Amino acid sequence: MAVARRRIDVQEGKAALKAWREAAQPPSDTHAPRSVLATAVRYSLEELTARAPGNSVEVRVPPFGVTQCVEGPRHTRGTPPNVIECDASTWLEMVTGQLAWAEAVKAGRVAASGLRADLSALLPF
Repeated sequence: MAVARRRIDVQEGKAALKAWREAAQPPSDTHAPRSVLATAVRYSLEELTARAPGNSVEVRVPPFGVTQCVEGPRHTRGTPPNVIECDASTWLEMVTGQLAWAEAVKAGRVAASGLRADLSALLPF
């Protein structure tokens, strides 16, 4: 299966994740600039797709990005049967290992529907 071409340079993406992580560290009350947040989210969505190619799960992190991943039945029309959605901070916390998938779902920080809508085996990375 071919993986979609990356739009975010890998080194730029890793640097954005690092900058976001550093800005998010307590006791700092600072936040990463929106451009860093956007790059970190988009890079991490591309990385997820590279690690779990497919089209059976749609991951949405509005307003920054969406991707389809995980092998399985391909979705082509209407609302996908397997959807995961969360805000950018929650997504990046899960990607970087600061928040476990199960904790995020239990706390209502992630909306996940469908039999394949579980990224616990893929996060963090």
